[in-house]
Amino acid sequence: NIKRTSSSERVSPGGRRESNGDSRGNRNRTGSTSSSSSGKKNSESKPKEPVFSAEEGYVKMFLRGRPVTMYMPKDQVDSYSLEAKVELPTKRLKLEWVYGYRGRDCRNNLYLLPTGETVYFIASVVVLYNVEEQLQRHYAGHNDDVKCLAVHPDRITIATGQVAGTSKDGKQLPPHVRIWDSVTLNTLHVIGIGFFDRAVTCIAFSKSCSNEAVFAADFHPTDTNIIVTCGKSHLYFWTLEGSSLNKKQGLFEKQEKPKFVLCVTFSENGDTITGDSSGNILVWGKGTNRISYAVQGAHEGGIFALCMLRDGTLVSGGGKDRKLISWSGNYQKLRKTEIPEQFGPIRTVAEGKGDVILIGTTRNFVLQGTLSGDFTPITQGHTDELWGLAIHASKPQFLTCGHDKHATLWDAVGHRPVWDKIIEDPAQSSGFHPSGSVVAVGTLTGRWFVFDTETKDLVTVHTDGNEQLSVMRYSPG
Repeated sequence: NIKRTSSSERVSPGGRRESNGDSRGNRNRTGSTSSSSSGKKNSESKPKEPVFSAEEGYVKMFLRGRPVTMYMPKDQVDSYSLEAKVELPTKRLKLEWVYGYRGRDCRNNLYLLPTGETVYFIASVVVLYNVEEQLQRHYAGHNDDVKCLAVHPDRITIATGQVAGTSKDGKQLPPHVRIWDSVTLNTLHVIGIGFFDRAVTCIAFSKSCSNEAVFAADFHPTDTNIIVTCGKSHLYFWTLEGSSLNKKQGLFEKQEKPKFVLCVTFSENGDTITGDSSGNILVWGKGTNRISYAVQGAHEGGIFALCMLRDGTLVSGGGKDRKLISWSGNYQKLRKTEIPEQFGPIRTVAEGKGDVILIGTTRNFVLQGTLSGDFTPITQGHTDELWGLAIHASKPQFLTCGHDKHATLWDAVGHRPVWDKIIEDPAQSSGFHPSGSVVAVGTLTGRWFVFDTETKDLVTVHTDGNEQLSVMRYSPG
């Protein structure tokens, strides 16, 4: 609904009540009509103002610098005023549940905390999920997408890094690292502002810089002044002495140097273990930078995750082959499990309670299971931009759809998908029929589909032009 009064006080897009000067008769105007006494323009320091076009019948607002155009009912165009006063809502939204996990383009972002919660992130929110009690807590200190996560050895303090963000007035916000308490969710420190350009993609409670991509960084579990980093064609052993770091490069010698060293962990006796893009597991003797043992072709394709379990069993996760393999203390293969294709390649592996293993995948699933059994999803999400969201009129259900060509109906009580439907085009919008019996999904190509909400069967499909369908709505009657 659009409210109108004759008052000159208005609410800005950022939710801040502002006061304008006298309204003007121009029917195509911005919301700001006052000027400074000096006559100088100060538009660069202020948010972009809304624009009202009576001829076209729309209001254009700017949310975080991005234009959003909203068309109004024709019978309200002549009487509409940008200077109208709108009361702020008395109630505020509270984040209750977050669906999804970011595994498609992130690594080492799934851990089990002493509280029994599994911690991971999606978009700008870090999720602390207690699977047994079906409860979530959320750290929401970031202002844009989180790209990396590290847990301090105290297993309470957490560091998360984000991409460059955009403020409510469209200004660029710098990427940074936030260090926070996983019990209280209080932010302890914010570091790196002004240091990074585009994003923070790898952290491990110490800063290291390189010209090449770094995929993992970890402190040695027993030699606490040793840090191991790996990435594009390299493995480095760093020794922290006072305020300086001394680097020693890992020597591959007779072993063919892989294109990427993708992950690192440590054995009980202090050896360093790496997985690489060639599918090899390499063991580096404690205190040395040389290979002491190699498992050639442990996986078909890259090894994205290594996890040393409490009982000394090594678990490796493959990307291309989607296999989870356990290894004995002398690196003999024990068990092998293949993750179903629908879940995607393995991106990270973490140890849960008892004999439970947690897996994060590139299709943004978090799976839970054991080495001797099957793995089932405990959370999932879209793998590309999510644009469509529709709420069922009478049931605790909602539908999401996005550019990954998936339309998913969710149970808002059980926090699980009811069904998932793959469509032929990237989806952009959705809307339920008032009865809730069918739901429409609009796409980027001008096609729109109607599905039965009970069976997910296709009811009909139509095409209106060849441009994206930004809104899908049924008339209320």
